[in-house]
Amino acid sequence: MVIQGSLPGDQATLFRQHRPLMFSIAYRMLGSASDAEDVVQDAYLRWERADTTDVRSAKDYLSTTVTRLALDHLRSARVRREVYVGPWLPEPLVGVDEHDPLAATTMAESLSTAFLVLLERLTPDQRAAFLLREVFDFEYAAVARVLETSEPNARQLVQRAKQHIAAGRSRFSSDTKQADALARRFIAACTTGDVDGLLSMLSEDAVAWADGGGKVSAARRPVIGADRVARFVASIVRKWSGSGDVRIAPVNGGVGLIFSRAGRVRAVMTIAADRSGERVGDVFVMRNPDKLGG
Repeated sequence: MVIQGSLPGDQATLFRQHRPLMFSIAYRMLGSASDAEDVVQDAYLRWERADTTDVRSAKDYLSTTVTRLALDHLRSARVRREVYVGPWLPEPLVGVDEHDPLAATTMAESLSTAFLVLLERLTPDQRAAFLLREVFDFEYAAVARVLETSEPNARQLVQRAKQHIAAGRSRFSSDTKQADALARRFIAACTTGDVDGLLSMLSEDAVAWADGGGKVSAARRPVIGADRVARFVASIVRKWSGSGDVRIAPVNGGVGLIFSRAGRVRAVMTIAADRSGERVGDVFVMRNPDKLGG
């Protein structure tokens, strides 16, 4: 991101120092890298105008600013998502592996596609409270200050969020190493068109989700059942292989399958292991070109 404007040396240094944290918060709040960049840019402009003589902690100030901006953005985005064409999936972060600063939090799974989809169950305030407390390890008092609420209410927001998260987690595994190994085997079977191999790795109630955003051809309803998902996945990967380049690459702290043509990413596929950790429960296919520009 190119930051416009100018700051005194110390202020600029502090902003650069905390920028990864700000982007990490904004991306997990919004599920969109482009929107997260806009929020971070807006936070920069506010930091540029701030009277920092009374700022005790640049980290607290910038985290508070970016969280509040993301909250405002999320509230309006949720209205737009109600009329979204087909399933909504988060914008993938291609090239971000488990060692990237964006993935380095107290909850490793928090950057995965499956977890970001799960966060959609929460209200904006619950989402902010949960992320700050459970992912970024903020004290409850700090969460309360960011959300401009009482500490007991901040605790209640986190508790309710955890209940929603726990209900959704019953579908997928949180063992990231096991899930990563399964993803690599599944993607390898995709690239060879091994339908039987795919079937052996899919749970009976597996679901495939495709996000085309109404911009490109994509299944507008979830594909349900191991047999249907296996054939769906094998079919689209076969088409990709015949018209462009298919490769395995880091995506959102894990691995995914990337389809490129003419030097541009055209689709990204990721998976989530089911609760057992031994089979694939969900397949996510991003085809919306608006979410693949990064």
